[in-house]
Amino acid sequence: MEVRTQVEYPLEVGGIDDYPVKVGSMLLTLVEPNKGFARAYNRWYERDHFYGGCMVGPWLFAGSRWVATRGLKDLRWPAESPIARPTESGSYLAVYWVEEGHHREHFGEWSIRQVRDLYAHGRGFNERTHVHTSTFTYAGSCYRDEDPVPVELALDHRYGGLFVLWWDAAEGTGTELHTQLTSEHLPGLLDGSTIETVSSWVPSAPGRSMGDAPMDLGSPAGDTDRLVQLIFLADAPDAEVDRVRAFTERVASDGMADLRLAAPFIPTVVGTDTYVDQL
Repeated sequence: MEVRTQVEYPLEVGGIDDYPVKVGSMLLTLVEPNKGFARAYNRWYERDHFYGGCMVGPWLFAGSRWVATRGLKDLRWPAESPIARPTESGSYLAVYWVEEGHHREHFGEWSIRQVRDLYAHGRGFNERTHVHTSTFTYAGSCYRDEDPVPVELALDHRYGGLFVLWWDAAEGTGTELHTQLTSEHLPGLLDGSTIETVSSWVPSAPGRSMGDAPMDLGSPAGDTDRLVQLIFLADAPDAEVDRVRAFTERVASDGMADLRLAAPFIPTVVGTDTYVDQL
């Protein structure tokens, strides 16, 4: 009888491209709890829906929650936005990674069915408004450091802050805009800053809604010209507001894209009601 030896994983230290788990899709959900229900919403989402509606699903391998306090909402720009109406709406942000090549298995075959089943069994939360909930496809990342935290680990790394930017390219596609920004503007944004990673995303189904969800999901993901960027920072975002704003102004002045919304967030304190009284 033939004896087969076990194939062992190489012992060499690899870089960001040397491991097989890769992110392919993102679910981004920006939500505003109704007045007087912030504490109840925070607990329901964290203690039930984060897991029951997302993390237990197939091929979804990471998730994190973020919050915008009143002070952070006041830092958003521009003053009017098609993403959030009014601009300060959307106190809580949740972000999830789905493994590359498995978008359909998670979103098409499991996600909507699971959420509808949860709502049918009394595990929904009606005292909230979806400001912007959509899925996106990974376009690429730009890193500050030579040996960075890979984007696949970003949601588990517990960064101190996050900016989300929504762009519409002046010409071409969102993916082409990502390439332009990576070449011309992102190195300057990252250099000498507390910003470690900028990841870029385009709508998974441009110009279409997410599917047969049991609630209104807010503003649409956008068309083929849309680019969403997640900017991960080591510290709270306040210190880098001027840097990020200058970056968005340079991009706009170069005629590359129109900024639809720039919004800073900090991570929630898991297991607590921290920040629910500061929205």
